[in-house]
Amino acid sequence: MSLRQMEYFLTVVEEESFTRAADLLHVTQPALSHQIKALEKSVGGPLLERRPRGVGLTVMGRAFLPHAERAVRSAVQARRAARAAAGADGGELHVAALHSVAVGILPDVFARWRREHPGVALHLHEYATTDALEDHVERGVADLAVGPEPAHWPGPVVPVGQEEIVLVVPFDDPLAGRTTVRLEELSEHYWVRCAMEAVVEGRAFLDWVCERAGFAPRTAVRTEHTSTAVRMAAAGVGVATAPSHVVRGAVGEDCVVLTVDPPWRRALTVYSRVELVGPAAEFTRLLQRSPAHGGTSLAPVGPCSP
Repeated sequence: MSLRQMEYFLTVVEEESFTRAADLLHVTQPALSHQIKALEKSVGGPLLERRPRGVGLTVMGRAFLPHAERAVRSAVQARRAARAAAGADGGELHVAALHSVAVGILPDVFARWRREHPGVALHLHEYATTDALEDHVERGVADLAVGPEPAHWPGPVVPVGQEEIVLVVPFDDPLAGRTTVRLEELSEHYWVRCAMEAVVEGRAFLDWVCERAGFAPRTAVRTEHTSTAVRMAAAGVGVATAPSHVVRGAVGEDCVVLTVDPPWRRALTVYSRVELVGPAAEFTRLLQRSPAHGGTSLAPVGPCSP
């Protein structure tokens, strides 16, 4: 079994065609078929099957696929890491992040990176949930991830700051003249819920904290993205929760931001499968120096942290 054979296998899977895969790989179709057959012989069974409308995975192929993806991506990362350690010019850095972090924090960091490291290209991979983020980084999609601290991560995890979770209401809300509010005061309000909402002890964060405050949140609408939830809240659909850097940095000031008493904060980290060296280490240091952590930077975590 060779890395090239796995690359050929992944290309056929992606294209669902031996012909298109051969064209992309710049090899003849018989040569491609020969390499796939050699790979199948080494694993002990068929990985692909021809269908009326293309090529699909067998049961063995579906089991083999994520491991082949991880192996090929690890090889790519190994080459990038080796070049970085040797001080080679050029190269690229793949950064994975939650959508809210990508929208609220990373634009300024990326802009500074381009000024200080113009020879290293950045590739951003965005994810809606922490589960998806951790899964794809573990599979080798990116060199590092930026997001909340993972619960059980085997590789390096580096704290880079904290983000504060705030409440968003429209200007005509009775609480609009306030700066802080206790959660119990919102028991009669409707809420805009987001698919990106954090999970605590196996439950959606808002359900968890509202239950502790003695009530169940009433949902007005559910959205896919945090920025959409903030816009809905600003329009008066309901109260939304969001990282403060998304509201102040990316969405604008056309709404009222309330801090919860006691405040909600969560750690922001960089984590990776392997040691952070070269561009990955420098990007981490740049993120640590960035002031765009929701205005809370390295403030202590409050007792009701999500």
